[in-house]
Amino acid sequence: MKVCSFLPAATNMIYEMGLERYLNGVTFECPSDKPKVVRTRLEGRNLSSAEIETFVTESSNMGKSLYYVDMELLSEIAPDLVFTQDVCDVCQISTSVVQRAIGSLEKQPKMVPLIPRRLRDVYQNALTIAKELGEEKIGLDYLASLHKRVRAITDKLREHQAEPKRVMVMEWLDPIYNCGHWIPDQISLAGGVDMLSNPAGYSVVTPWEKVQQYDPEVLVIAPCGFQVERSIKEIDQLTSKPGWSELTAVKNKAVYLADADYFTTPSTTLVDGIELLAALFHPQLFEIPETCMKKVVPISDTELSWV
Repeated sequence: MKVCSFLPAATNMIYEMGLERYLNGVTFECPSDKPKVVRTRLEGRNLSSAEIETFVTESSNMGKSLYYVDMELLSEIAPDLVFTQDVCDVCQISTSVVQRAIGSLEKQPKMVPLIPRRLRDVYQNALTIAKELGEEKIGLDYLASLHKRVRAITDKLREHQAEPKRVMVMEWLDPIYNCGHWIPDQISLAGGVDMLSNPAGYSVVTPWEKVQQYDPEVLVIAPCGFQVERSIKEIDQLTSKPGWSELTAVKNKAVYLADADYFTTPSTTLVDGIELLAALFHPQLFEIPETCMKKVVPISDTELSWV
């Protein structure tokens, strides 16, 4: 069976389950050495957060997709199965764009759209992928191991009667966006509550004054698609705002930059994100996982020489 994954989350899960032998094509940003079938019009552009926001908005207003398919490469692969998504047309290529692209193929592949809204949907998507590849047992075993890791966190929080921390996870810097979809589930399981979030829904522009009024105890900044090094370049968009130094999170030195993949990519790596958040929310109970050490940094450390 030849498979193409048109979203990094599916690619991640395929590799996590050891099923990459089925994979023949991926997107430009998938962590894979497989042929890159999906590209984006943002490639090669060095844009700021504000410029990316403008580019995305203008493209949407003109009815243009940010993504396109390398038809020559796709025809050469001739996949039997294509995983795609129907959650966010900004983050990844949409099912509708893929449908139009594969309409001219001689052999029509089966399309499997993955539509996660909450964390439980992400788990279900992993099982769907395994089933479609004829490897359901591998999927079930893998999910069992993930649930065990999450239970270890919730059990310890319960054992120590840890009070939920008032937190905010920020999905974009300029303008500020709150978090949505499955991220509030991650926050809850890690021992926090984000009253600015939008569970199962899209993240939206959130006025700075609203952030000030909410006054989070812990602030995690993970702009969608950014790694820590990229976010640091624009952190002054926040630190220069009026009243920044008065936030409880700033006073407590509990402001962190983190790689977005732990939160905005609906893969089973979200469990890594839960473990990371637990350590940031309740450092007296949890340590930052070793695999996350270079992918999260306190704001107070952003003057380091490697920045």
